[in-house]
Amino acid sequence: MIITRTPFRISFCGGGSDLPAFYEKNGGCVLSTSIDKYMYLSVHPSFRREDTILKYSKTEIVNDISHIAHLYFKTVLKRMDIHGVEITSTADIPAGTGLGSSSSFTVGLLHSLYSYKGKFVSKEQLAGEACKVELEDLRQPVGKQDQYAAAYGGLNYITFNKDGSVFVEPVIMEPNTRERLEKNLMLFYTGDIRSASKILTEQSDNIHKSHEKENNLINMCMLTKDLYRYLQEGKIDQMGVILDESWRLKRTLASGISNPLIDEYYEIAIKAGAIGGKLLGAGGGGFLLFYTPEAKQENVRKALKLPEIPWTFDRQGSAVIYVGTKPHTIKQ
Repeated sequence: MIITRTPFRISFCGGGSDLPAFYEKNGGCVLSTSIDKYMYLSVHPSFRREDTILKYSKTEIVNDISHIAHLYFKTVLKRMDIHGVEITSTADIPAGTGLGSSSSFTVGLLHSLYSYKGKFVSKEQLAGEACKVELEDLRQPVGKQDQYAAAYGGLNYITFNKDGSVFVEPVIMEPNTRERLEKNLMLFYTGDIRSASKILTEQSDNIHKSHEKENNLINMCMLTKDLYRYLQEGKIDQMGVILDESWRLKRTLASGISNPLIDEYYEIAIKAGAIGGKLLGAGGGGFLLFYTPEAKQENVRKALKLPEIPWTFDRQGSAVIYVGTKPHTIKQ
């Protein structure tokens, strides 16, 4: 049996610039971190080798992988020419909440199956192949940031070049400064789960059609570069300022990114002492992130009255956490 653990991510600034519609023309950049909330995947030979068994929110048992209903499972198993296995997926956080769960799943599944085959795969290969699965094979309207965040792990500045290549640079900080940054970030669950596809499709179309929206995203990239510099200089309070500026720009990119309830939560938190924040992911629902000095955090908790999710930075990225012997199976 092989078990992998692949982190979810929080994107601070630059989200949307990782869409091909933008970076192929302008280049893009994102500053994000992986967090200690994970997607777990286990794989081992099925008892009846003609069966491929998949366990997620439901269970599938098929004799032919082309009959698999779950598109990500089907695509990756076909790509790797693997069958006769039992795969189980579980996660710390539900899908559709803005933490990059689909890409964490894709990266984790690829990592599990390569390890099952006894093959080492680099973080770069994992991220790049996950991008091909989602953008090319499945034609999902997504960008590239989530796959690289999940594969590499850590607090990173990620550049999306016009030629499609991706550079991942760690944000270098003093340990105590990083710890203070971590303590000043608060995560709240709004209770909404949504599909990002519609919002991302509209955002991608808007970039082509609207010079104003394209310029807003260019300005978000400039803020991302500024944030990268500020963090390495130890000026962590600039995180709050830039989160606020970036969120107000991001809301203009597509109609579904925010809604009146999210706007209300945001203004409540700012009035209670948060310096800045954002809704994570493409928008519409999920998790709200706020940069709040520790002295003001209790005020924000009381004002919002939303479930707060404790979390810390992850530094490892996708990892194999268990390797066991293969169970006995029926001989064919």
